Amino acid sequence: MRYKAVIHIDLEDETIFTLGLSNLTNTLDALKDEEKELILLVTGPGVALLAGDLMYLFMEKLRQIHGAGVRIQVCERALKLFEIPKEELFDGCEIIPAGVVGLIELQHGGFAYIKP
Repeated sequence: MRYKAVIHIDLEDETIFTLGLSNLTNTLDALKDEEKELILLVTGPGVALLAGDLMYLFMEKLRQIHGAGVRIQVCERALKLFEIPKEELFDGCEIIPAGVVGLIELQHGGFAYIKP
């Protein structure tokens, strides 16, 4: 079986983000010998957690999950709305044009939706 899941973060809430990162870490541990595709999708005000001072609170976990193959996707529309320059983001981020459209495409592609 191939496991596919997207963890969706849409609020600038450190507790929820920590829970989402823990969900990913636990999933990686549980499926260490399985074929998997995991995505952390960050939209809306949540994009602030991947830039500036807030990002440094989560840097170790972000590096860990990214290094384990988790893709980190960020909504470009939210970056513009909240005036966050792409250059300030965690290095492993992939910018996608619209987070909600990306989420629809992922779900259509068989990804389980996880909302911490």
